[in-house]
Amino acid sequence: MQKFFILEGGNLVIALFFVLVIVFVTTRPFMPRGSFIKGIAGILVVVAILVGWHYSSTANRMAKVKSAFETDQAVVCESRMQRRAAQSVIIKKSLEWSMDGDNFISPNYNRSFHSARCIVK
Repeated sequence: MQKFFILEGGNLVIALFFVLVIVFVTTRPFMPRGSFIKGIAGILVVVAILVGWHYSSTANRMAKVKSAFETDQAVVCESRMQRRAAQSVIIKKSLEWSMDGDNFISPNYNRSFHSARCIVK
């Protein structure tokens, strides 16, 4: 469950914003009766589908990245430290990288990379 909140925390905050907008709009006096229930039901179904799909696709990509890393294939991760050059980092087991949970770490690099933000090259 912790992994879910780490991966989907931002999306859940955005979803909460949309739910609050629906609550605000559907409780106005000019809205017809029943619009609150229909609006909340609709937004919750849409949000649940979208967040579930995003979590599933991210978890599948993470599994592929971990599998590729274990077989010493190249994994590309986004580097947010330098915006001008070297915006991605190539990670391989043979280049002194290792896994600590879902994070790639290296003694030669000063920060770790979460496997959810990486792809197989």
